[in-house]
Amino acid sequence: MPLVEFVAGWISGAVGLVVGHPLDTVKVRLQTQSVYRGICDCVVKTYTREGFHGFFKGMSFPVLSVALSNAVAFGSYSNALDYLTPCHRSSSPLSAVFMAGCFSGLTQLFVSAPIDLVKVRLQNQTEGRPGGSKYRGPAHCVAVILRQDGVRGLCRGMWALALRDVPCYGLYFLPYELICRTLTEKGKQPGNSAVLVAGGVAGVVTWACATPMDVIKARLQMSGGGGRVYSGVLHCITVSVREEGVRVFFKGLLLNSVRAFPVNAVTFLSFEMLMRAMTDSSHD
Repeated sequence: MPLVEFVAGWISGAVGLVVGHPLDTVKVRLQTQSVYRGICDCVVKTYTREGFHGFFKGMSFPVLSVALSNAVAFGSYSNALDYLTPCHRSSSPLSAVFMAGCFSGLTQLFVSAPIDLVKVRLQNQTEGRPGGSKYRGPAHCVAVILRQDGVRGLCRGMWALALRDVPCYGLYFLPYELICRTLTEKGKQPGNSAVLVAGGVAGVVTWACATPMDVIKARLQMSGGGGRVYSGVLHCITVSVREEGVRVFFKGLLLNSVRAFPVNAVTFLSFEMLMRAMTDSSHD
């Protein structure tokens, strides 16, 4: 994997994470806790009890480690697409784009699963909630999980994450490539406005499809960490539907959609600009 893609993936992923983390915290709490009446109620209670800092819980660990997961995702996508269509990359068939995206979702899974688990556990620590201060930070959270559940504990929710990420990464890159091609003259590089629009739309489309399994993933990750205990994906789906109805799968959908456009627009634009800058400088 080229070094430039690793660096570009790290920086662009970190920028996108900082932009979207406050809304992500609200989304995770709505999906895993039943004490909030809605988005506004969650925002007000979080700010009242924990201040502005409460919206950024669990962010330091992903920011420091997003280098690897983002580089794996973008790097594996690029390499897979080059392998599937070695000639005329700019006109790769959309089927190849989707397959390369699914491959990138699979490869980044092994890196992102433990990171996402720690993030969700830390985001769910709220003042005034039993066990609210179970973890002192990311390192302590990892240590507690390893002590209680072993290495296997760091993979909690991985199957749900796989069901979410593998197909959704295919959907992630598909609209991005399609919109960039539509908004760009043949033979030219996509402009910043095209990248922003394509990245934002790609994010919204992806999260609209990913939200149902995102709910299940978050609940499984909290299982054994202060949340209800589930035996697996099917058990979590069955119990959730029986107690809350089908609408449970759409908890956080509005927040995911609102957050997805700016986060992914910034992520793709940062990645493309960094790639161009570093590629041009290497040729000088």
